[in-house]
Parts: sequence; C-alpha cells; structure tokens
Amino acid sequence: MTDELLYEVADQVATITFNRPDRMNTITPRMLNDLSVRLLDADADDDVRVIVVAGNGRAWCAGLDVGAAASGTGIGGSGGAGATGEFNLRDAPPVVLHKIDTPTIASLNGGAAGHGLDIALGCDIRIAASTAKLSAAYTARTFTASGAKELGLVSQVHEPDDLPAAAVALASEVAANAPLAVRASKRLMRMAMSENLEDHIQRQYLALLHLFGTKDFQEGLNSFLEKRPATFEGQ
Repeated sequence: MTDELLYEVADQVATITFNRPDRMNTITPRMLNDLSVRLLDADADDDVRVIVVAGNGRAWCAGLDVGAAASGTGIGGSGGAGATGEFNLRDAPPVVLHKIDTPTIASLNGGAAGHGLDIALGCDIRIAASTAKLSAAYTARTFTASGAKELGLVSQVHEPDDLPAAAVALASEVAANAPLAVRASKRLMRMAMSENLEDHIQRQYLALLHLFGTKDFQEGLNSFLEKRPATFEGQ
C-alpha cells in the first residue's frame, strides 16, 4: 500500500481517501490495485458496516493520470504500467464495487471525471460538495452538483466545509441498521439485475428465512415493542 490511498476504520465506517491532491487525485496503476484491495478488506471486516470513498484536495478523482500516460509511465502509456494490452477486469474497482455487499458512499468533495466518474457511479450513494462537478462521457458535458442532483446522480449537496460531517452522518445512519439485513438487501438488489421476477421472489424468500433466525431480527422486534432504539450486533 502507498500513501496515494488512505484507509481507516472508525465507528463501523471504513473511509478510503484518494490522496494525490497535487495531481487532482488522478489514478495510477498502484491506486487502482490498492482501491480494490481496500474495498475487499472492508467488505470482509465484521467491524465495517459501510464504506465511504472520499478525496483530498480540490478534486475527488479526475480520472487517469494523463501526464503519466504521456510520459509512458502510467496507465495507457506505451511501455509503461498498464500497457500489456490486457486488464484483469475481475479486480477492477467498478467490478469490485458491484460485487461487495457492504454499502458504499462516494463523498464527492470535487470533480469526478473519466474513470473517476466510473468509480463514483459504482458506489451505492453519492453526496457532493456544492463545488463538485461531474464530467459525462460521450458529450464531455460537465454537470454541477446541483445539476447532478436534479438528474438523480447525487442524493445530497452540501457546502464544501459541511461535506465531511454529512458523509459521517449518512454513514452512521446506515451503520445503525441491522448489518446482515443491509448486506442481504444490497445482495438482492444486485441479483435482481439478472433474474426474472419469480426467481427473484424465491431468492428473497430464502434470504428472509435466514434473517428471521438471527439475534438481530429478535432485537428489532423487541426494540419496536419496547419503543427503544435497537442495538444490532450482526448476529
């Protein structure tokens, strides 16, 4: 791991931070690999119930490092890293984001473009600073945070100084719920993309049978009847 990508876990929230502010958090081959590894680490950690992906500096992730590619040392550079003509797409961050069961939140402090936008759209929820911009494919059109919200690309827009706290608040809200049920919900939504209705209802029923037998299900019932906040343990 390098300091180009920071990782920390606190209060059941894993935070992964792009950390190349001098290069607008553009992606290097090592960053791509480390991002996938950290996403999988968080997904396998019982102490993690939600993942926040953030950025340091004025950009969230401006895509591939064009300067490094031009010099032949970055992704797409002739003779440099990533120039083998073949990618291991099974471990690419957008694929990993799709496969993991832990909910993910993109906290867009600044611009997201190219592969950076791919990663942002791969997260389950996106919130943005009012100064953030999203650069779309095909037209190269750039959307402001408010415009992206109108299109449903982001759920919330905050002033830049308020964004970190808003991300923590949202992550804490997700983490407070029963983690087994949350993970099952995300897994079911993913499976629904490739199943017909009848097959998916069968899958949902089987998932519920398992959840009905958990301690968290009983805690949910008891807390509702006793009119108190629930304390879920992931069991």
